[in-house]
Amino acid sequence: MKNIFVFDSMLTPKIITFVYWLMLLGCLVSGLGSMFTQYGGGFFAGLGIIIFGAIGSRIWCELLIVLFKIHENLQKIANKSE
Repeated sequence: MKNIFVFDSMLTPKIITFVYWLMLLGCLVSGLGSMFTQYGGGFFAGLGIIIFGAIGSRIWCELLIVLFKIHENLQKIANKSE
């Protein structure tokens, strides 16, 4: 717990995984809503929302994780030089 309060460890990578699953759920609900409602735009629009939303969510979350991995590797390099 001390590591979190003094910023020795990163909490955000753990949160990103949870956010990713929420985004996937949001894409699924939005896509299904678009497929089966009168105002949604049709079946193919809903299918596009599900597919491209899932791909976009994955790419966005992976880019965020890459930033934290870079940070971890830079910390390892800094600790080796001490």
